[in-house]
Amino acid sequence: MARGGSKGVPGKNIREIGGLPLLAFKARAAQRSKNPSRIIVSTDSLQIQDVARRYNVEVPFTRPAELASDTATNFAVLHHAMDHFEARGEKFDALMMLEPSSPFTKPEDIDRAVAIMIEKNASLVVSMRDVDNPAPFVGPMESDGRISKIVDNLKDLKNVNRQVLPHAYTLNGVVYLFRWDKFRNRETFYSDPENSYGFETDPRCNVEIDSELNLEWARFLVEKKFIDMSLWL
Repeated sequence: MARGGSKGVPGKNIREIGGLPLLAFKARAAQRSKNPSRIIVSTDSLQIQDVARRYNVEVPFTRPAELASDTATNFAVLHHAMDHFEARGEKFDALMMLEPSSPFTKPEDIDRAVAIMIEKNASLVVSMRDVDNPAPFVGPMESDGRISKIVDNLKDLKNVNRQVLPHAYTLNGVVYLFRWDKFRNRETFYSDPENSYGFETDPRCNVEIDSELNLEWARFLVEKKFIDMSLWL
């Protein structure tokens, strides 16, 4: 999934890290994993389409303009892709969303998600990261600065030592895997809590490119060899 417009990082999906455009990281990870039967890109941008073809990614359609705006949802974009294939008599067991903005997806991350889906008969499998704070310390801050929810989490705790409290996790954008039939008839990604699973990925790969600072941080990690580029080159 790679739309052409990005206000935070212009041309984001084809900006380069270590000599590779962001889109190519996802393409190479998928190609080097064990499972995908089709690897496609959904984009409105002809330039992104050209880059995708250069890295052997299928471009079966051009995403319509109404699905390439800031307000378009990933949910609607994926359903558009599913419509395309079903109209041609094609259907798959599962659908994986790979966003170029989280470039450092490893082939093993894709394989692990598929293995979990098969083992657990899951509807949804997503990659996760530790938020670096125990769950009770995490919550909203209201517009006036009030932190009622966080304090409510903490008020009855007899021990607020971070080392003994449960960790909190959040989605990190590396991998989203949906079972086709389950997702097809739902109105949201997250409609089947009991059959949804997560797995933690390499903390060094928890980079989401939403700003120029994020992009420079990713380049720094590659330059200093915290990231092994041989996985994608």
